[in-house]
Amino acid sequence: MDSYSYLLFIAIILLSTKVTGLMTEKIHMPQVVGALLAGIILGPSVLGVVSESDFLTKSSEIGVILLMFLAGLETDLDELKANGRASFVVALLGVLIPLAGGYGVYYFFFPEIISSDPNGVLKGIFIGATLTATSVSITVETLREMGKLRGKMGTTILGAAIIDDIFGIIVLTVIVGMTDPGVSILSVLLHIVEFFVCVALVSGFILFVKKHFIHTVKTSHRISIYALTVMFMMSYAAERFFGVADITGAYFAGIMLCKYGVRDYINNKVSKLGYLFFSPIFFASVGLKADVRGITPNLMLFALALVAIAVVTKIVGCGAGAKLFKFSGRESLAIGVGMVSRGEVALIVAQKGAEAGLLEATLFPPIVIMVIATTLFTPVFLKLILKNTDTGTAAEDNRLAAAIADPTK
Repeated sequence: MDSYSYLLFIAIILLSTKVTGLMTEKIHMPQVVGALLAGIILGPSVLGVVSESDFLTKSSEIGVILLMFLAGLETDLDELKANGRASFVVALLGVLIPLAGGYGVYYFFFPEIISSDPNGVLKGIFIGATLTATSVSITVETLREMGKLRGKMGTTILGAAIIDDIFGIIVLTVIVGMTDPGVSILSVLLHIVEFFVCVALVSGFILFVKKHFIHTVKTSHRISIYALTVMFMMSYAAERFFGVADITGAYFAGIMLCKYGVRDYINNKVSKLGYLFFSPIFFASVGLKADVRGITPNLMLFALALVAIAVVTKIVGCGAGAKLFKFSGRESLAIGVGMVSRGEVALIVAQKGAEAGLLEATLFPPIVIMVIATTLFTPVFLKLILKNTDTGTAAEDNRLAAAIADPTK
């Protein structure tokens, strides 16, 4: 019977995420908030009726890959190019300030480890490294629901999040490399350069195919299959050969296809696959990872301090970066809030730190609490900040959002 329990888990997750999503929509909050809450309620912290499994983990990974592919597909390349410098500065400040803030929190709560453990300083820096990560998938879904994904602000957030990923990889590699002499920082930087060379080569190949082939099949089911093939291959290559996050590969796969007259067709087909099955599992899985049973009062205080620093440092760092490039006060605040969510990226970083001996098992629950809190914070406050604003493309984005939120309509 247990071998078939994943079928029951899928049914529970799909139904509960839809119900809670509709409930949060009734109170004028994004549906993604309801999906995240459903995961928390179903998980070990509350009811404990759904447990993580390899199947759910893999399905969740596919969900976030599809989500980022669709985000790349909807990216306005002209806006992305125009805001490249702003995205870089936003990402840089969004890494340096949280890194310092995380170290400060660790030093305040565990000064004895800093002073007595040979790797104490590295452990403190590593806590800061977990705060540098940005999981833009939640922000992407929220902006899409509100019809504000395209435009200067949305593309700046997306661009900054991708650059943030690269900075995060470098920071993580440097820290782990200090404990493992077998890791070469130079080789990591070389792999990142090689990844972008790969992106350029694949883009050139797609351009060649487009001239001779894509226009003949752009209304055929085949083009969606080809698009998914490119997405999965880029995701695999990013992780396997270049050490870059698979969601970064998926995002660039979407960007490669966003200018060839097939965007809307692919979006319509692929979004049904993601939003009917894989994406609800991804959003719920973030909540399923929360297990705060047995956490001590001191660790709970540490977790709360970590949440506060995680929120403030991203808003201050990324918001200040946006302000430098003449964004309005509201837009700068929205960009800062949009970069707050840590999501699965921080959990992956934490796991890597645990494997390297830089994160004690007792500190994993506070990291999870920080992830859940920042993931819930982002859509709620983005909704409040961007209420009654107009990006100039809201009507089109709202049309896409409606189709994606409920493809069966």
